[in-house]
Amino acid sequence: MFDYDTYPELKRGTVSRDEMTIAPQNNFTNVLVLRELESHAIFTTDGQSADLANVAVGSGDDRETYSPGLMFMRKQTGSDRRFGKSLQRDLLGTECTMQVNGMCQDCVECILYGSAASDDADKQLSITSRVMYDTAYTLRDATATIDEKFQNAPGDDYAKTAEATIREPDFFEPGTLFPSVITLRDATPEELAFVLGVTAKNKRYGAATSRLGRVKNHVLGVYTGSEEGPANLGLTRDVVTRLRNSDETTADSIQDVITSAAHDPQLVGELLQSSFDDRIDAEHGGLDLEHVPDDTVNDLLEAATGDSLADVLETQLDASRAFLEQTA
Repeated sequence: MFDYDTYPELKRGTVSRDEMTIAPQNNFTNVLVLRELESHAIFTTDGQSADLANVAVGSGDDRETYSPGLMFMRKQTGSDRRFGKSLQRDLLGTECTMQVNGMCQDCVECILYGSAASDDADKQLSITSRVMYDTAYTLRDATATIDEKFQNAPGDDYAKTAEATIREPDFFEPGTLFPSVITLRDATPEELAFVLGVTAKNKRYGAATSRLGRVKNHVLGVYTGSEEGPANLGLTRDVVTRLRNSDETTADSIQDVITSAAHDPQLVGELLQSSFDDRIDAEHGGLDLEHVPDDTVNDLLEAATGDSLADVLETQLDASRAFLEQTA
């Protein structure tokens, strides 16, 4: 569907369906994403306290250490995998589960995102994921992005005693932004379209997603080459500094940026993309990556979010199965 004659720019960083091999190569596609919370969300490990880090940003007199909230890598990949499997069920009728040892290992999602060895004695084979996520960090300090809210599960009596169901979990506030990069290794253009479709269409992350955790994933750009792009942490630090220096904010210091009540997603997206572009620029040390033209990315996104996604997955399915058969 995505012929290299039509889209030669995809040849760097991807492989054709008939060139898929179980021997790793250095073909990398980096998808730059800004995740924006559109409702409260819960990202915790223990079910109660938000995951935090201590990060230094800036230099000299304007150097600050702050505590960003984290969207741990598993919070991203778990949600995306569940959504990807549901897409397959809708479009291909493929039945596959998220149970660790119960994945079918016979679908596009399993072959791309990986799976553990099956309980089936005939499928004692694990598949390494070719989609890499990294923990994402908030641009603002936890004091500005996280609020502890009282919750309980009351009965229907007029008077009742306190019960163990009462808790005060940490909630990330709406408007919180997470710069993020998703990296694909040795993926086909069709697999890239699948990941873009999942990223663009998936709207819920974290705990209690039936009520919370609505996220808008802004796809800012796609970059292909022979290596991974910058880490989320470095990009986040750089965007904080750029917000301080921007004429479009009132911030005079790093402290102003990390304690701000909110940041404009459009401005942050522009600064994030500029940061990524500068980091792959040869004059700044350089990475062997090139920006995929926006028109090509838009074509991929149109295919990934429209009616043709079923055709994309059908096209990829035989190649994914042939990939696994190389182990026989």
